[in-house]
Amino acid sequence: MQNQDERSGVLYLLAGIGLGVLIGAVIGLLFAPKPGEEIRGDLSQRMHDLTEKVRELSQQVYERGGETVRNLREKVGRKAHEVAEEIAPDEA
Repeated sequence: MQNQDERSGVLYLLAGIGLGVLIGAVIGLLFAPKPGEEIRGDLSQRMHDLTEKVRELSQQVYERGGETVRNLREKVGRKAHEVAEEIAPDEA
C-alpha cells in the first residue's frame, strides 16, 4: 500500500513539474520580443523536449516500480519457503 502511495506521489510530482515547466515556457515565450511564427516554433520545440523528458522520467519510474515488485516477490517467495520448511521440514 505504501509503495502505491509513493508511486502516486512521484507521478503527481512529475505532473506538477511538467505543468510548471510548460506554463513557465509559454509565459516566457509570450513576453519574448519575437515574431509570432518564431514563438510558435519555439513553443513546439519546447513541447517536444518536455514530452521527451516526461517520457524518460515515466520510464524510469516504471522501471523502478518493476524492480520493487520483483524484489518483493523474491522476499515473499523466500519467506513462504521458510514457513513451509518450519511447518513440514521433510516436504519442503
